Amino acid sequence: MSSLSLTMRDSSTMLRRNLLHARRYPSLTLNLLLTPVMLLLLFVYIFGDTMSAGIGGGDRSDYIAYIVPGILLMTIGSTVVGTAVSVSTDMAEGIIARFRTMAIHRGSVLFGHVAGSVLQAIASVVLVGAVGVAMGFRSTDATVLEWLAAFGLLALVSLAFTWIAVGMGMGSPNAEAASNNAMPLILLPLISSAFTPVESMPGWFQPIAEYQPFTPAIETLRGLLLGTEIGNSGWITVAWCLGLTVLGYRWSKAQFDRDPK
Repeated sequence: MSSLSLTMRDSSTMLRRNLLHARRYPSLTLNLLLTPVMLLLLFVYIFGDTMSAGIGGGDRSDYIAYIVPGILLMTIGSTVVGTAVSVSTDMAEGIIARFRTMAIHRGSVLFGHVAGSVLQAIASVVLVGAVGVAMGFRSTDATVLEWLAAFGLLALVSLAFTWIAVGMGMGSPNAEAASNNAMPLILLPLISSAFTPVESMPGWFQPIAEYQPFTPAIETLRGLLLGTEIGNSGWITVAWCLGLTVLGYRWSKAQFDRDPK
């Protein structure tokens, strides 16, 4: 078998392993899904009318159209926290050390975690999106090409943050520390344009909300689904995702290749 074939075989084996783990222990993924779902319910049904008036909308339906793209991106941030915990658990239990001694492609262990996490993130986005549709979200202006672009954007963001989560998991001493280290992936969407426009925030706070990866990704997804102006947010999002993917990959690989203490 060629080197590429061996890599694909070993990576698919690791992917199946991680999907089986997720199926046998679904509580972690479900618990992480509660955060975006509860925020969606809270902001639409409790604050919806007030928030809609604040963004110049007419009623709650205007605000649900505004908030759902941000909640979808927050879902990805929440889901990949489980990846950091899963990787840290593998490190603590010694299975990663065992994999290092086996005649398998070294990168397949990481690729399996990443592929499994991206699939789980996309599935989570679909579930949360279904909740949004049930609550009244509609995307009637999006073309087929824009829907495909939106799906590609979600997959790219999932890939970028998954690699960061893998690095966090490998660098954490235990699962609790991994969960705490990955909390910025949940907190950053809260200080982005997910719930309110950046220009409505205090002047000193606007750079914090604007110059981070979630805000351009949210604006791009919102533009694709609702037909609003995207501007240069699309290119900025791609740049953020490529940069985070490379950073996360190199960080994870360096820790995986490092000799255990």
